[in-house]
Order: sequence, then C-alpha cells, then structure tokens
Amino acid sequence: MEKYKLREYIEQLQENNQIEEIIDCDEILDKQVNFLTYNSRDVEDNTLFVCKGFGDNFKEEYLKDAINYGAFVYVSEKKYDINMPCIIVKNAFVSLSILSSKYYSKPQEKLNVIGITGTKGKSTTTYYIKYILDEYARALNNKDTAVISSIDTYDGVENFESHLTTPESLDMYRHLYNAVNSDIKSIVMEVSSQALKIGRVYSLDLDIAVFMNISEDHISSIEHPDFEDYFKSKLKIFDRTKIACINLDTDRVDEVLENARKSESVVTFSTKNTNANVYGYDIRKDGYDTVFKVKTKMFDREFRLTMPGLFNVENALAAISAAISLNIPEQYIYEGLVKARSSGRMEIYRSKDEKIIAIVDYAHNKLSFEKLFESTKSEYNDRKITIIFGCPGKKAYIRRRDLGTVAGKYADKIFLVAEDPGYEPVEDISRDIAKYVSEYNQNYEMIEDRGEAIKKAIDEARENNNKTVILITGKGNETRQKYGSEYLPCKSDVEYTKLYLDEYDKEMQK
Repeated sequence: MEKYKLREYIEQLQENNQIEEIIDCDEILDKQVNFLTYNSRDVEDNTLFVCKGFGDNFKEEYLKDAINYGAFVYVSEKKYDINMPCIIVKNAFVSLSILSSKYYSKPQEKLNVIGITGTKGKSTTTYYIKYILDEYARALNNKDTAVISSIDTYDGVENFESHLTTPESLDMYRHLYNAVNSDIKSIVMEVSSQALKIGRVYSLDLDIAVFMNISEDHISSIEHPDFEDYFKSKLKIFDRTKIACINLDTDRVDEVLENARKSESVVTFSTKNTNANVYGYDIRKDGYDTVFKVKTKMFDREFRLTMPGLFNVENALAAISAAISLNIPEQYIYEGLVKARSSGRMEIYRSKDEKIIAIVDYAHNKLSFEKLFESTKSEYNDRKITIIFGCPGKKAYIRRRDLGTVAGKYADKIFLVAEDPGYEPVEDISRDIAKYVSEYNQNYEMIEDRGEAIKKAIDEARENNNKTVILITGKGNETRQKYGSEYLPCKSDVEYTKLYLDEYDKEMQK
C-alpha cells in the first residue's frame, strides 16, 4: 500500500476547509505516515491518530495510550494538555473521512459505488442490485460485487456479519481498498442517516445514489432530535453523486427531487406515476412468486421476484433504475431479480400441513411494519396473524409507539421480546411498547427470550388449530444480541423457526 507524508494529509484537510490550527508540525511535515487509526489499541509506529467521539466518548487517556504505542501526531477538535504535534480540525468525523480516503489512495475512484438510503428497503434493494451486478459480472468473467449492508459485509477479502449499517469511514475505505485489490468492479452499500449526518461518508463520491423513501425513524437524543434533522441528513446523499435514482412514491418527493438536482442526472421510479423513467405496473401473485411489468425507454417487459412480499416490487424498481443507469443489459436484470435473496429478509418457512407460515424479516420501523402487514393481509387473508418483535434500548424511542400501534391494530396475537436492549431492561422496553399495543389489542405477552416466544407462537397455533402466519421481525438471521455494550451469541430467528416447525411437524405426524 502506498504511503504518504504528513504534509499530504494536511493538504487534503486544507482543501476541504477543515483545519483550525496546526501546532508544532513544522519539523515532521515530511515524515511518512505508516498507519492511520482512531483506536488507541491499534496504534503502530509512526501512526497518525484521530481523536474521534461525541462529548465524553473520547477520553484523554486514549490519546496517551496512542502516544505510548507509537502515534507521532494527532488530529482533534480540541488541543489536549499533552506536549505533542497536533492538527486541530472543525469536525473530527469529516476529517477522518478525508484522511481515510487519502490513506487508502482514494479507492472509490476505481470502483462503481452505489449507495442506497431510505427508511425502508435499503438492505433488500442493496442485495437486488448485487444479484443483478453479479449476473453481469459472471457473464464477463469478473468477480462478484462487494457489499456493505446492515446484514453483512463482503469486500473480496473480508466476509462477516455487520454491526453498523454504514461502518466508520476508516473501515469503509478499507473495504473499498480490499475490493479494488480483489479486482472487484462494483460495490453496493447502505448509507445510513447517521453516517450522512456526522460526515462518515463525507469524502465518498457515489456513482449512483438511490433514495427509497422517508418516514419517521431514528428519533432520539443520540440519533436525530426530530424528523426534520433525520430528513435533512438523508438528503445529504446527493452532495457527491453522479446519478440520483428517486422513488416518486415517497413522502416529500418534491424536496427530494429538488436536492437530487445537485447530481448530474436523475432517474425516477414508481408504481403510481406513469411518467416515471422506470414505471412498474400489473403487479400480481403467481403462486408464491410476484410478477410485474416494467416500462422504460429501453424495454417494456415482465419481471419476476421469487423473494416474497408484494412491497418488494418497489425495491426491485429501485434496483432496475440503478442497473439501467450502469447500462446493464435487461437479461441480467431479469435473471438477477429472479435469483435475488437477502438473508433474514422475508424468509418464509412452512409446516408440512401448510397450517403455519412463519416469515422472518428485519422489519423494524413504522413504514416497514405497515408494508409487512399490508402485504401479509393481502397474500394470506384467510389466516390469523401473530407477530413477535421488540425495540432497541436507549434509542429510536418513537418506534415503541409506532410498532406497538401498528401491531395492536393488525395482529391477532403479539409477543414482545428482546431486540438489542443494550443497557435498558427488556421488561421496561416491552412495557413501554405494550402501552400502545393495549390501546387496540389486549392479546399480548412479554417474553424476553425470542426462541421461547417463537416456540409458544407455534404451539398456540397448533393448540387452537388455526391457519396462522407468524411474523418474526427485527433480527432476521443475526446470531448476536446486544446486552450492555457486548454482542452475545445466540441462535438466529431463522434457526429457532426451523427448529420449532420441525418439532411441530413431528408432533403432527404422531
């Protein structure tokens, strides 16, 4: 990997108007930076260290540790009482993004970078696009597409279950660098409102930015203080993009389009507006598949989704918009969508007697809950609906009201369970949700263990001899649960569902 002098990093910060003051750096300007990090435990000799964190999240002792391990200069929003060269900047998160891009030799310039944002559908759209690009890549004997999502991350070198929707900028640029060096041509990534707000993707140029939709979410003291801040943060995705793909069916579409004009060109998609560049129509079920037609300047033809959920047509149209913007031939778009899957998204499991259908999905906010219930009631209108869900601790408090209200209105039975409670007691979170559930439905239970709740939901369906759809939301195929600051291993909702449906089948065969 190419190494750069401290002077070159400072020049990048100056070009982006980030520097407030440079202190005692004259004699080290031509010193080579061997390593860049924000984690004092990762420091090596000749490290450029970035002091990153909100409020008290960064402690002076971290900087002292970094110096002891080999840091020779630090970047910070304030000067510490330490005799050491430093660069004082306006925004440490933005500066880290700028420095990370330089450290990894601006790998985004050697890739097609597609970013997706929205309240609902980011993960599914990310994988729809990846499947399409993979089909085309294989036809050209190229490598599969890299991905950074809330589900997992793959960059040609690393492949793991994700913690953050959009990783810290230094980690993100490492993935881009790995993709380039693995001879990968494209990367598809989810771009969160938080990453946009604090500047985690400040220096990332996007070839394509997809705006899915907007609805209230992530409102809390540690995320967004109100909806306007959340919406404004989402709109930042257009600051550095070439082509904007916009859902004309989203709320506040006029404001989205106005901001999208910062891009070189705009491609629109819709299931309602016939003037959209990508118009989806004649949507119907064909067995378990969803079939729909799409009209563009290039074609007017039928597509098929084997991944369930009528609402996924909107995600497919977003993927088609991105694909045609990259000049992907329509045959690979079709084939990619037929094969497309997203781990933990609308995964359907059935008992052998077909009386129980279990759907595992990541739905976790008002918009995704409404779409999930709308689709379930349309596709399974002769069945009772049971839902199993929770909310995270100490954040996105508005979800407790929204999810509790939607579930209370539309579910026949509700189980409230743990969903990354962090430092907040699960019982407190569940009681908070239950206040809203109980306004519409008294048929609910609070069971902390997700596996226990899944088993009881299946047992109750058997005992009552009901044809039932069980919606298991929020965690998908994740194999860790956050308690305190730790991610503790656990069985995924998929594993529990398979296990207890298998037990049901054996019981019914007796």
